[in-house]
Amino acid sequence: MSRMMPVTEDLMDYIAGVGVREHQALAHCRTETRELANARMQIGPDQGAFLALLVKLIGAKRYLEIGTFTGYSALAVALALPADGKVVACDVSKEFTDRARRYWKEAGVENRIDLRLGPGLGTLDTMLASKEAPFDLAFIDADKSNYDGYYERALRLVRPGGLIALDNMLWSGAVANPRVTDPDTSALRALNAKIHADERVDMALATIGDGVMLARKR
Repeated sequence: MSRMMPVTEDLMDYIAGVGVREHQALAHCRTETRELANARMQIGPDQGAFLALLVKLIGAKRYLEIGTFTGYSALAVALALPADGKVVACDVSKEFTDRARRYWKEAGVENRIDLRLGPGLGTLDTMLASKEAPFDLAFIDADKSNYDGYYERALRLVRPGGLIALDNMLWSGAVANPRVTDPDTSALRALNAKIHADERVDMALATIGDGVMLARKR
């Protein structure tokens, strides 16, 4: 049986060095974000490379992101998309996404990224009401209490055969401890169980980063 290994700064530096092919703008975003007080909100370089590879494996052209922070995941995907690909990135913070825009411009992909600021559920509802074109891949990495709502809306926004990836679904192992019952942990635990039983999707929970749930729309 495979085991998860302890994640150290040395290990993450090693992964960034030989485990991914990280664009200079991605490295710039990662190292500068590391200095912020809430740096843990950023995905790791392994997750960025994983998303980029998913894009290429499924031939994605349209990517939906719920939770952008300083822009690492949106940038990783934008760099992997074909020239006519499109990222729709949803976030509530102008402060953090202003940082993101700098890295997107540095990489020369800012024209591929459509940033939409506002509460996530409202943004997604607007997209559904306007019959937005379907997406090939969606990534959810925002406030945990609304994950179920994001998942349900993403299911309607991705095409059949499209993928939904949800970050933080292991929540540092807390979801496996029934004694931990805070709202965020409880929400993630319930959603893991829901997706496991959801006949609308094929699924797998991977031990990448803080746990990435993959759900393929049938």
